[in-house]
Order: sequence, then structure tokens, then C-alpha cells
Amino acid sequence: MMDQLEQLKQMTSVVADTGDIDAIARFKPVDATTNPSLMLKAAQDPKYAHLLQQAKQQAQLLGGSNAQQLQNMTDQLAVLVGSEISQMIPGRISTEVDARLSFDTQATLAKARQLIEMYAKLGVGRERVLIKIASTWEGIKAAEVLEKEGIQCNLTLLFGFSQAKACADAGVFLISPFVGRILDWYKANHPNQDFSGDQDPGVQSVSRIYHYYKSHGYNTVVMGASFRNIGEIQALAGCDRLTISPALMQELSESTEDLLRRLDPASASSNDLRDPVDEVAFRWQMNEDAMATEKLAEGIRNFAADQVKLETLLSQL
Repeated sequence: MMDQLEQLKQMTSVVADTGDIDAIARFKPVDATTNPSLMLKAAQDPKYAHLLQQAKQQAQLLGGSNAQQLQNMTDQLAVLVGSEISQMIPGRISTEVDARLSFDTQATLAKARQLIEMYAKLGVGRERVLIKIASTWEGIKAAEVLEKEGIQCNLTLLFGFSQAKACADAGVFLISPFVGRILDWYKANHPNQDFSGDQDPGVQSVSRIYHYYKSHGYNTVVMGASFRNIGEIQALAGCDRLTISPALMQELSESTEDLLRRLDPASASSNDLRDPVDEVAFRWQMNEDAMATEKLAEGIRNFAADQVKLETLLSQL
């Protein structure tokens, strides 16, 4: 009998939400995704010490100021880890643009192109890489340009429906709506309310986006992310992709109960009209959504803080 992880793989592309090469080898996901927090964790693991030294040497060869060298080191480390992961998966590795560039379209474009060049030098083609960018208006506009250049993107830190609509309008390859962090916000702000099962607002958000995309013929891939428990994953079985931590993949692999498909393009329906979102509408709709505004800002701050911690760690090598 198939365990739930194997059943899930029959209807959804499973993505590893980790920079841990051993975990990726164990669970055999299609794709893998990292972020500054996961890279910081990887950098503190002795088994990655050789990659840290390699990143330092390559950054020194590029030269520049101390700050530039540190940024190059973190980029090199991300690409080196990503390159190793790409050898273990059939699909894509998602690599994140520095969160401190989240409100700068031109700087995001430059960094994305630089990361793609770094991967190319290691023999990893752009068709194996997704550039992760925060779902700010500036990030979405950068992704729109990159997609036209053949550099496909993963728009992350996505909490609100307006972000999802703008990403689809921009022709973004993939979005990562954050399930667990949405639940965190609602639990903190409505502590007495029941958010179990189908009442989970993160699950409801991803389901709404999925139905909207499929009903209106968008090709943008929906990849649920940031799960707090396997119940959220089970409630989204059938979603295009789900990026899951090794701990939750382990939990799914230990259950042999039948896994019901919950999302299916054949039965998708949406009451949301397909109306393009311009910058004014985007900013107003985000302003009206306290959860999305607060969690986007918090996510960018936290990723930026971990980026600084990673640079501090690398500066001590």
C-alpha cells in the first residue's frame, strides 16, 4: 500500500522546502527550493564547509569592496548548494534574490541575471532554475521582464489575492502562496476562532487562487508553501505543486490512509472576475488586506535579517 507521500506524488508535484542535500536524496522530490533562512541553516552545518570555502574563493576572485564580496559570497553559496541539489532532482531549483532588493525593480533584474550567469558557469542551464522574488509590485514587474527573457520566476511571500492576480497578469511561471503564515496571523488576531480543517484561512487562500487560475485559463503554477501541519497539505492535495519540509514529508510517509484529491482543474470554478490589476489597484487592495500587508513586510524583514546573519557568518571565515 502506498503511503500518503507517494499518493500525493500521484496528483501533485512534491517540492523539497530545504537546502539539506541528504533530505532531498531521501525523499526524492521533483523540485527543491531554498531561501535565506534555509541557506543560513545550511551554512552552519559542517558538511557544507567545503562549499563555504569555495564561495569565499570565488568571491575574492571577483574582487570589489568588502560589502560586494560578502554579497557575492552569499550568492555563490546559494548557487553552489543549488547546483549540487540540481544533480539530485529531475526538475528545478529555486534560488532567492536578496530580500533587500524587494522594492527595486532594476536591482532585482540585475541580481536575477547575475544568478543565472553563475549557474551557467557551473553547467546548470536556466531551464533548471527558478528565480525567487518577493511578491511586491516592484518584484512582480521585474518578474514580468525576466519571463520575457526566458528566465522563469517563483514569486514568493505571497499572502493576498491581489498579489496572485498581478502575478498571473505578469505571466509569472510560478507563485508560492504561504499557507502556514496566513494561519499564524489569523490565530494571533482571532485566538478564539476555529481554524481547523477546511476553516484554515491559508488553505482557503490557496484554493481560491487555484480555482481562479484554472477557471480563467492562466498558466501560472500554484505551489502551496509554508505548512504548519500535514492537515494543510492533505487539504490541498491535487494542487499543482506543494513545497514541503523534510519533517512533514516524513510524517506523510508514515501514514498509509487514503489521500483524497481536493483540487482538480477539471472541476475548478471561480466567482472572481478576471480583471487586470494595475499598480493603483494592487496597492489599494494590499492596503485593505491587513494580513497580506503585515505578513509580506514581516517576511521581507526576516529574510533580510537572515541574509545579514549569513553575510556575518561568511565574513568570519
